[in-house]
Amino acid sequence: MNRRAAFAISLALLGGCTTAPRVVPAAQIQAVLPGRYDPDNSFAKIIRGELPAAKVYEDDRVLAFMDYKPVERGHVLVISKRSQARNLLDVDLADFDRIMAVARRIGQAQMKALGANGFSIEQNNGYGQTVLHLHVHVIPRYSGQPWGEKSGPPMPMEAREALAAQIRAALPPR
Repeated sequence: MNRRAAFAISLALLGGCTTAPRVVPAAQIQAVLPGRYDPDNSFAKIIRGELPAAKVYEDDRVLAFMDYKPVERGHVLVISKRSQARNLLDVDLADFDRIMAVARRIGQAQMKALGANGFSIEQNNGYGQTVLHLHVHVIPRYSGQPWGEKSGPPMPMEAREALAAQIRAALPPR
């Protein structure tokens, strides 16, 4: 399925693009993406401090950290610390708004700190997901680099920490 088709399906599941969000009944969501939130998923463990992460940003609602297997140098994941949403269909819109506001700031910082020429924001749902905790990818884009979607090799923590520090230092104010 191509990206446009996936986006169209996502809009249809969310009730279309309207000014007032429509709540999709839980039974309808479960029919589309079955399963339950696992409180022991790796992102929940990062939030609780049980797994290490190279943090770029953190407040009481959101955590942003470097991807362990980045698609591109500077790839950051942004997650809600409060929500137990597995995907976009489960999340409270206020939580998602906060995630996206932080993702925007991360993208700006990636361009400033890493010399990226732009950034992509990606959020995936359902089939193919390895961590069923809602997350947004903020992937810096560099001139001359092909569009890639496959994860790279694991990046050592020291390298992730160094990139996190660069991006963190370039974060624009709220």
